[in-house]
Amino acid sequence: MVFHPQLGQLIDLARSFADTTIILNHLGGLIGIGGYAGRQNEALEVLRSGLRELARCPNVLVKLGGLGMFLRGSPLLMREPEASTEEIAAEWGPLVHFALDTFGPSRCMFESNFPVDSGTCSYRRLWNVFKRLSQRYSSRERRSLFAQTAARAYRLEAFAAQ
Repeated sequence: MVFHPQLGQLIDLARSFADTTIILNHLGGLIGIGGYAGRQNEALEVLRSGLRELARCPNVLVKLGGLGMFLRGSPLLMREPEASTEEIAAEWGPLVHFALDTFGPSRCMFESNFPVDSGTCSYRRLWNVFKRLSQRYSSRERRSLFAQTAARAYRLEAFAAQ
């Protein structure tokens, strides 16, 4: 795992080891607390720029998740009552769709970051958010997001063919 300020180092690593599959965890580790609190636009631009460069490295795949972590500084964290799938999808959607537009569904996979993400939503709600966010994609692209990209990345041949 890296955080968004470290993406430049990951880009160098991905270019230096172009034959090695690299999986970017938690969509690049956007930080929104501490020294990054109140600087969300700046942090997002660093993240988007890093994702654009990483997308040029065909050996890099992206795990779409980890967005409910406290490090992000979301107002949905520890909210009572728990945020709805619609609210969570509205907050996470722009970044998830940016990554999908940048890498394509065949290089992205949804991921759970439980129990860490439980501060934002339940496990069931998390996957319902992913279903909501993937509605605009074809059934083939959704299969990639929910299973095939991960099966290919982790060499689970029995699942990759499904």
